[in-house]
Amino acid sequence: MSLELQSWSAAAYAENARFVADLGAPVLDLLAPMVGERILDLGWGDGALTADIAAAGATVVGVDGAPDLVRAASGRGLDARIMDGQALNFTAEFDAVFSNAALHWMPDADAVLAGVARACKPGARFVGEMGGHGNVAAISTALRAVLSKHGVESGFTWFFPTAESYRARLTRHGFTVRSIALIYRPTLLPTGIDGWLATFAAPFLHAVPRALHGKILAEVAKLLAPALRDDEGHWIADYVRLRFATEYHPHSSTL
Repeated sequence: MSLELQSWSAAAYAENARFVADLGAPVLDLLAPMVGERILDLGWGDGALTADIAAAGATVVGVDGAPDLVRAASGRGLDARIMDGQALNFTAEFDAVFSNAALHWMPDADAVLAGVARACKPGARFVGEMGGHGNVAAISTALRAVLSKHGVESGFTWFFPTAESYRARLTRHGFTVRSIALIYRPTLLPTGIDGWLATFAAPFLHAVPRALHGKILAEVAKLLAPALRDDEGHWIADYVRLRFATEYHPHSSTL
């Protein structure tokens, strides 16, 4: 994750982004954790889904690059560790690796997958969901348009791959893809676009004086309203998720 650009608050995440874990249940079902398994949760936020994995009887290690989120997860009694997902340091340790809504924050996708492959035992499952091609396209475009109007060109970008490109990348790292698909999922924002932007837009504002943040985000919200706010005032974000399930077979790697 771009640690230098995004500072995560556990309280703000719980208030504005609880839907991220709530909507992760289908990915957890795809993982199907079993009693006695050792599972790595990569980019686990505040540990809400990780606790569900542990409740199934697995031993879970969770890693995230945000100290405040790791502290929140530790408060749940979980094995929470501060670690950059692009520099994992595990070797043949896990029966499965799970990731929900985190991989798109890690721009060096090959470093991530190399680390996951090292962490997996042969035959281990790697199951996840992330932003896919077209995810929050309207929000990203509005942010860049408003910033450009203020003379700021943000170099930040999320990693939102297509299913085809990510399948090829997984295969190169030794993963046999069992399923992979883009899922179009318009998502109700419980605290509106203001809460979403306050939680997730910080990397775009890295080069903007803090005194201007409120003005810029208000302009972004105004620009987005005709597209994302319904006639009852609810904000619905243009989410597209990439969901996949794989198994690790190191002999198949072409790297």
